[in-house]
Amino acid sequence: MEKVPMLAEGYERLTADLKAFRAERPKIVDAIEEARAHGDLSENAEYHAAKERQGQVEAQIADIESKVSRAQIIDPASLSGDRIVFGATVTLLDENDKPVKYQIVGETEADAKRGRISYNSPLAKALIGKHVDDEIEVSVPSGDKFYLVQKIEFI
Repeated sequence: MEKVPMLAEGYERLTADLKAFRAERPKIVDAIEEARAHGDLSENAEYHAAKERQGQVEAQIADIESKVSRAQIIDPASLSGDRIVFGATVTLLDENDKPVKYQIVGETEADAKRGRISYNSPLAKALIGKHVDDEIEVSVPSGDKFYLVQKIEFI
């Protein structure tokens, strides 16, 4: 089984989501029972909506349980070195010498607006293993981007 790397806060968020979905189960069962009591199930929109929601919730629970069971929690503060790895916070200079800062995180924690990119993203894949002063080229939908690694931190 492939491990799923994530930060501690991502693991906590996943377990909280799992708890919320599990708490929703009895409410969905009640909604199904109530809709079933209305009679003919073939034309019962409430019943079909509740059954559909039940399927969605069960799929979410299975997905999260899988990720939690395979979680490999990584604390960036415990890392060191001069290479970019999962958890590293990297300052890059773009083509206009404008600094941009990203932290490489797990898929469930990625949020580009907060400067957090998934280790599976094209940029993170290009960064992993690089050192300060390395140049990288990334192909993105808007075209090729070039960056210079300015700083690597483990915070």
